[in-house]
Amino acid sequence: MKHKAIYELYPNVKRIDENNDGIFTVYDADKNVVNIDMTLVETKSNELENELDAKIQAKIDAKVSGNQKLLDLGLTQAEATALTGYTPPVAE
Repeated sequence: MKHKAIYELYPNVKRIDENNDGIFTVYDADKNVVNIDMTLVETKSNELENELDAKIQAKIDAKVSGNQKLLDLGLTQAEATALTGYTPPVAE
């Protein structure tokens, strides 16, 4: 997510190199080094990660809700799964 964060924060960036120690060297279209604020990059990266997590959870929640609505209509779990492909997790 750090690469995506850099591209979003610094639209003039065209290339990102990252060494084994996690140090970034960032270049513009003319191959000039672009100075970046890693604190901003970390913050933006965390925001992007949180947004992705929220989208994934929303998709899971929609599947669970849709499945329950089909069950409430009188379908069996096997029928609901056949229609949607969703199989609820096994309760422990």
